[in-house]
Amino acid sequence: MKKPELLVTPIDVAHIRGLAKAGADAVIIGEQRYGLRLAGEFKREDIVEAVKVAREHNVKVYVAMNAIFHNDKVDELADYVKFLADTGVDAIVFGDPAVLMTVREVAPHMKLHWNTETTATNWYACNYWGRKGAKRAVLAREINMDAIIEIKEHAEVEIEVQVHGMTCMFQSKRSLIGNYFEYQGKVMEIEKRKYDKGMFLYDKERDNKYPIFEDENGTHIMSPNDICIIDELEDMIDAEIDSFKIDGILHEREYITEVTKKYRLAIDLCAENREEYRKVKDQLLAEIEAIQPAHRPLDTGFFFKETVY
Repeated sequence: MKKPELLVTPIDVAHIRGLAKAGADAVIIGEQRYGLRLAGEFKREDIVEAVKVAREHNVKVYVAMNAIFHNDKVDELADYVKFLADTGVDAIVFGDPAVLMTVREVAPHMKLHWNTETTATNWYACNYWGRKGAKRAVLAREINMDAIIEIKEHAEVEIEVQVHGMTCMFQSKRSLIGNYFEYQGKVMEIEKRKYDKGMFLYDKERDNKYPIFEDENGTHIMSPNDICIIDELEDMIDAEIDSFKIDGILHEREYITEVTKKYRLAIDLCAENREEYRKVKDQLLAEIEAIQPAHRPLDTGFFFKETVY
């Protein structure tokens, strides 16, 4: 049975080695100037080193260029894409058509993954961008298991699904945190707010804490819970989903590595020994719950929500 790729978000170059040993097949990296909500910041020299390390461990490297590019950045894209092509990364993840047009011009051989975060909700859209040059579509987190299976049945491109980690609920290009502190007469540099694991919006009515951070792309408000479906992989593996993603943003490296190990075991067992997977899947979930931060409860996201028309 076909195994899905296990895609993970490393914090730095050294972390890639640990993730490779833990069973990751691919990593997604980049820098905030071009990519959204990455677990770590990878400048150009880091990307070069990351590709070298990944090659040593037979791991693929995808680079995020999924930010929205206004006119002030569009002229930079050709140089960055050319750098990525020369470095030998395996794919570029994009959402803005400006990236697609740039790749066509300067690196037409480059593999593209279409990821607009929220609009990949049907197979027609996935196939449309496939005809434009994308080889993979990254599905939105807000669709359920039935929709995922239906999309895969009709897709002419690879399909990627997030199976673990938080979801972005809101993004604004404005510096909302900075504006708030300025309103209070305080000053707080962006660098100190980026990836700050201790900043939350608290909803007293729901008793939820929403992680919030600010970077060059604006303000990001994340889901109060982490998706975890390590015990519900059977339908997607049977449907031959191409890639499972573990998103480790705002988590510690040890946590990301341990979760990767557990998903590696779950995927292998589910594909090769279904009865054994069914015996251990609840234990694997319990082991993740044991290392889960107290303020980040686990749930199944939208996977089992009913579709309302």
